[in-house]
Amino acid sequence: MIAKIEIKGLILEVDFSKAHDISIPLIFNGSQPNTYNVNKAVSQAYRDGQFIGDTRKDGPCNFETYSLTPHCNGTHTECIGHITKERVDILSSLKDLMIPSHLISINPESTIESYNPELNKEDLLISKERLVEKLKNVPKKFLEGLIIRTLPNNQSKKSQNYMEVKPPFFSIDAMEYIKDLGVKHLLVDTPSVDRLFDDGILSSHNIFWHTTDKEYNPKTRNKTITEMIFVDDNIPDGNYLLT
Repeated sequence: MIAKIEIKGLILEVDFSKAHDISIPLIFNGSQPNTYNVNKAVSQAYRDGQFIGDTRKDGPCNFETYSLTPHCNGTHTECIGHITKERVDILSSLKDLMIPSHLISINPESTIESYNPELNKEDLLISKERLVEKLKNVPKKFLEGLIIRTLPNNQSKKSQNYMEVKPPFFSIDAMEYIKDLGVKHLLVDTPSVDRLFDDGILSSHNIFWHTTDKEYNPKTRNKTITEMIFVDDNIPDGNYLLT
């Protein structure tokens, strides 16, 4: 289906039959990525006395109990409530249903750009320098959302244990640049925009949401970060409508 859509004065023609899914499907009891060595996402048939919720075991219907840690078991979207003392839910935060967005591919690298805490020698970062190269000619109207695919783009991202492989993260300079561009929705294929072990400082998260000391900032309530996506190689860099 091809539709013409107007968003804040931007006229787009969209073929909804050619959509791309950039989430990692959550396969309960199966292969899945993992951060911080949390328990895997699992499901099991509910049992109660003579009842079993599994038709394969002569139960009347399929009726399962699920256990997961969304922040660590796969693709997940965060709102400002992820880092504030005030509880804020994603449903009340994510109000944008169709988001003009731009996809870029970036090689993380060693850099002299800043981070807090100090960088380790082996740290690889998404730098401001590379972001500027990729985004300098992108119309601002397509930067409501920014989707970042890191290179190399291995299928192993769909099942990676990130305690065994250190993922890249954003320099302070890079996140300041993203904030200044006015990006409202940031999507990345890493488990965090910050270093996984950063003494709990969460520099990039705080920059993105303009927060300090875990205090709620109502001006950035409608901004989101989505982590652990997977953008297949057959999806070219460019402008998209994110839904």
